[in-house]
Amino acid sequence: TDQMGYLYYGNYAQYYEIGRVEMIRSLGVSYKQLEEELGIMMPVMSMEVRYLRPLFYDNMVTIKTTLKEFPGDEIVFHVELYNEAGKIANGGKVKLCFVDIQSKKRVPTPEILLEKLRPYFEVS
Repeated sequence: TDQMGYLYYGNYAQYYEIGRVEMIRSLGVSYKQLEEELGIMMPVMSMEVRYLRPLFYDNMVTIKTTLKEFPGDEIVFHVELYNEAGKIANGGKVKLCFVDIQSKKRVPTPEILLEKLRPYFEVS
């Protein structure tokens, strides 16, 4: 928090990261698996944030993370943070790409991730 007891604006990115890491984990894929087994990392390309209501010290925060589009060469996570009263406090999106750890070059979305996401998007 900052001196006023508000959640410091720079910390919102951590909540966004928790949301996307747990979303991927819920699909049965982990960041560790992508990095260690497939040699792929996911750097952030851009992040948009909208501050709608303040979050305060010791508030319980609910993170809702969704994908609105099937990933192509990039993946965009849409995030909403809710306060204890269930009201939206913050929203935004984070765009990431996939990069080979060794070559440091962009690569397509890993097939394992596409397989897990296809049923949600009815993509053949």
